[in-house]
This record gives sequence, structure tokens and C-alpha cells, in this order.
Amino acid sequence: MATEARILTGGQAVAEAMRQIDPDVVPMYPITPQTPIIQGFATFVAQGRAHGELVDVESEHSAMSAAIGAALAGARTITATSSQGLALMAEVVYIAASMRAPVVMAVGNRALSGPINIHCDHSDSMLVRDSGAIQLFAENAQEAYDLMLIAPRLAEHPDVLLPVLICQDGFTITHSAEPVVLLEDDVAREFVGEYRIPNSLLDVRYPTTQGPFAMPDYYFELRHQQLAAMQAALPVFEQMASEFYALSGRRYHSVEPYALDGADHAIVCLGSTGGTVKDVVDELRAEGEAVGLLELRSFRPLPRHDVRTALDSIRTVSVLDRADSPGGAPPLFAELAAALHGTEVDLRSFVYGLGGRDLHPEQIRAVFTEDSGAYIGLRGAPCPA
Repeated sequence: MATEARILTGGQAVAEAMRQIDPDVVPMYPITPQTPIIQGFATFVAQGRAHGELVDVESEHSAMSAAIGAALAGARTITATSSQGLALMAEVVYIAASMRAPVVMAVGNRALSGPINIHCDHSDSMLVRDSGAIQLFAENAQEAYDLMLIAPRLAEHPDVLLPVLICQDGFTITHSAEPVVLLEDDVAREFVGEYRIPNSLLDVRYPTTQGPFAMPDYYFELRHQQLAAMQAALPVFEQMASEFYALSGRRYHSVEPYALDGADHAIVCLGSTGGTVKDVVDELRAEGEAVGLLELRSFRPLPRHDVRTALDSIRTVSVLDRADSPGGAPPLFAELAAALHGTEVDLRSFVYGLGGRDLHPEQIRAVFTEDSGAYIGLRGAPCPA
């Protein structure tokens, strides 16, 4: 059911997944480091290996607007963006979620300006964390490919019907080549299946209201329906991931515990950093240190129950944020503080890697010995708490 491993970048792997999904409509506007994804898919269309309608638009705001119309009209729709592009889309991402448009978006995570920077951090994803869109984070190119295939099934499930963002760290994954095993084309397409939504806006037999104006007597309830869809997304993701495991042998969960049994100190993180932390955990375990990792695959919805179950017996938990919240708590740390409220866990906050700054194994080792939070790799004295 799988092909031989190929050397692909994360961007190429996601483009291959898009080719196999063969979406009907792909509104696009290029931005570094997302560009190879759309460029790769456009090449497949030019070669006749995919048949989606490529829609060149004047901005990312227009790309997301076009995606909503296409998805609700009955076309499977995928787009991609990064950084300032996602910032420009933010208004329309909220609208996509409120209109229950199952648009899939590949995101090459990149720092938000300013100052201008083209390298990785998670500030772009965090900008839309409350939009109602699902966010899944890949650790490597293989996961980016796999999650991209799962994404349409998740987005289009009748209990969900929300946009799904597949996030991969810019350059670290989008442009780094590694072995990736693809499913056979026919297997991938059968797994994804045909596009179906309950109410197409072009189905005149069953007319529906799309994008209504909501007064105070209904807005609250409509917004709360998105919460119900988010809560439904967790078991749906587990179901889709289980079906994918049967085809690929690769199993995904919304949280991934690593060496947590017997651990006294654990790190929590998102994205490619998880791979580096695993290496350090292995080294420290071999030295007799009781350390572990909890990697979050799903940031939205946050699997609070699973996080609490995995960590409430751990004495110390250090949260690694690749985004900051000036004047407030870093976003992942704030989520973990809410999830672990009422436990006796000593929770510590570490901010790292902003604007693409490297996180070295020796710095991860230092996280396990710190007795408080810190800004990792920051030159000069940090601001007072």
C-alpha cells in the first residue's frame, strides 16, 4: 500500500499529498516559505497529474475568500500560506469557521513582521488560534504528508465542518529534505474519498442561508456551535488517524507521550522541535535522568483531558513556546496552565527560536536543569518579569 521512501522536502511532500487528493479548487498567492507547496502542485497540474482549478488572486485575503465560496459551493478546496499571508487571511479564517467551510490550508510557519523575517516561529498560527480553525502541527516531512491526507477527512466530517490548518515549521521542514514514504495514489484517493458537505449553496432543492447577519439574540449560540464542532474534532481525528494507521503503519494521536513513564521532568512543545527533544531525552535517559516529552500534534482543539492525564503525575513540566505574547503569558504555556490548573505540577515557561533562531541540544539539556523559566538563546539581559 506504500511506495518506496523518497527524499522530499516538507513542501514537496505536501504537494504530493495535494496531487493525490486532487482538490477541485486551489486559490493561491505565493509567500515564503510556503511557495514550494503551491509551486509543486501547480507543476503537477501542468503535467496533467492533477486537475484542480488554480485560481490566481491578488492577495491572501482574496485566496481565503475564494476558498470559502468554492468549498460551500461543493468543491473540495485547498490553499496554503505563511506569516503575513496568514495575518492578511485572519479576518476571513474567522468567517470560514463561522460559515463551516471545510477548507484545508497548508501553513509554512514563519515569524510575523516586524521587523521583517522569513524564518520560522509560530506567531502566525497563534494569531488565528481563536478563529475556530483546527491546527495540527507536524514534526517532520513525513508527518506533514500524512496529516495533509487526513485533513480533508477531518475538515469535511459532518460533525466538524471547520477549516483545518496543517502546520509545518518554515524552512526547518518546508525546505529540508528527508526520507518520506507515500501511499500509493489509488490508496490515498480511496482513503480521502469524495467531497461531500450537508448543504451546498448551489443546491436549489434545499436553499440555505449563508453568511447571515447575527444579532445578539443568535450570535452567541452560533459561535458556541463552533465550540461543539471543535470538541467533536478530537474523536474524529482519532478515528481518521486509526484508519490511516491501517493503511500506512504510522499512528497519530492528538498528543504524543515520549518516555513519560517514570519521568520527573517533562518538556511540552509543538512542531519540529519535538524531534530534537527526543534525541536529548534519549541521551539523558541513558545517563539515568528521569525526563520525558509530551509533543502536541493538535493545538486546536487542545486535548486538555489527554494533556492532564499525561502530565498530572509529573513533578515538573517545562513548556517550550516558539511564540511570545508581549504583556501576557506565552500562548502554549497559557494553554498548559489552564489544562493543569488544580494539579501540583511545577509549570515553567520557556520562549525560544523566535525568527528562526536555532535551538541546540545543549540548550534543551539546560531546560531540564533550570529551576525557573527563561528566554532561551536571548543575547543580553532579558526584560524583568
